[in-house]
Amino acid sequence: MKSIQKSYFYLLIALVLASCGTQESKNEQETDGVQALNAPESAFQKMELGMGQKPAWKSHWATVLGDFSVEDFEWMFTDSIDPMEMPEKNPILENDPLFPYQLPHPEGNGTMDVYSYKVEAQDGLDKPYLNPDSEVIWYRADGMKERLLFIGPSGMFEEGLWLSPSEFLVMGYFQEEEGFRPMIWLINTDSHQLSQYKLNKTSISYTPESYLNKKLKSVDLSSNGN
Repeated sequence: MKSIQKSYFYLLIALVLASCGTQESKNEQETDGVQALNAPESAFQKMELGMGQKPAWKSHWATVLGDFSVEDFEWMFTDSIDPMEMPEKNPILENDPLFPYQLPHPEGNGTMDVYSYKVEAQDGLDKPYLNPDSEVIWYRADGMKERLLFIGPSGMFEEGLWLSPSEFLVMGYFQEEEGFRPMIWLINTDSHQLSQYKLNKTSISYTPESYLNKKLKSVDLSSNGN
């Protein structure tokens, strides 16, 4: 009899623990669900803010694809960034034609560079030209360099801005089988996390340097092909 009571006691304990575990799992799922619902809304607000501050990028692509809004972007993934940190001061000085397009940190922690890896425009060149690849590089005030984004010949970073001291937004495109697709990247420089979003529209044809040629007034890329 004692053996039966003992077995029943252990069974009761197991059921209680299983119930607690199920409740904890349910609570975690509910929390994750709330975070999943809140995160996209926050991200879309940030993207809308970014496009509002850089209306030329949106209007440029609207001439190619027709009008679109932030709701037409779809989340692709969120991942951590390996910033590839190394000692290097910003080589873009005041006499460089790309200097006006550096993006100073809101609190003075260096500057973000979207164009210098892509655009070769130094003195002595007969004609500025585009490199195949693009990078987004943060030259911090402490003399360190972080590479936060990289893309090969199938895409380009066309615009960027600081949303806050820890958040940077990048706009550009990626060329797929379907065509050229506008993209937005949200970078958190504190947590080193990246979220990527794609527009649900593509264009069969697009002149790769067309936006940069409008943006970079001090650099003539009009005869470039890519």
